[in-house]
Amino acid sequence: MILVLAGTQDGRELAAQIAGCGLPVIVSVVSDYGRSLAELGKMQVNTGQLSAYELAEFIGQRDIKLVIDASHPYAVNASRNAMQASLATGIQYIRFEREKTHLPAYERLIVVPDAKAAAEAAAGCGRVIFLTIGSRSLITFKNTPALREHRLVARVLPQPNVLSECLEMGFSPKDIIAMQGPFSYELNVALFTEYNANVIVTKNSGEIGGTDAKFTAAIALGLTLVVIDRPVIEYTCIFRTVEEILSYCLNGSAWR
Repeated sequence: MILVLAGTQDGRELAAQIAGCGLPVIVSVVSDYGRSLAELGKMQVNTGQLSAYELAEFIGQRDIKLVIDASHPYAVNASRNAMQASLATGIQYIRFEREKTHLPAYERLIVVPDAKAAAEAAAGCGRVIFLTIGSRSLITFKNTPALREHRLVARVLPQPNVLSECLEMGFSPKDIIAMQGPFSYELNVALFTEYNANVIVTKNSGEIGGTDAKFTAAIALGLTLVVIDRPVIEYTCIFRTVEEILSYCLNGSAWR
């Protein structure tokens, strides 16, 4: 059995392609929404966030022989847990890492290492900060003293728990955009303009995450672009393309 940690669209598509090759696959996702998307591929799905210990137990219970980590590029804990569980159980771990979007030569581009640095940088660049970073890092912006008088607009997934978290953090309903991405250049331009954004804060999630469309929209409008760079993780084995993964999976002698 192959376990695919599919926290992204390309992860789910990868799992579907592996299953289409006749190999047994189980997909692990965090949310019920992710489960509903994965089930469209007619695959076995496990829902819930797993610690390294829980993942190791799951590997033993399901007779997993290969773990493919296709979690989000910024899901540091998920990757570390997967590597730790694979090492503990003695099975092969491989990482599927999507390519970054090339950073443009743009005078109003600021690249920072984390959300805290992004919040501090954004504070000095305008009054309306448009956040396209998911929901987990929003609290950092809300807790940054330099942003107390700024308007923070959050674009997040349209999930009830995410909306509740945003409201609990103090976001006004008028400053929450609950939509499923990725978003086109045209829609980004429309939303950035509608909210009178001065600063766009994003992550470099790659083309499939819509990063390129956000970059070009921000540049076209002359907005400051704050990019949280990807975390640096020392992966034990990494692949960049679906074709490489499929070839590896079909060569069962490499991991069984």
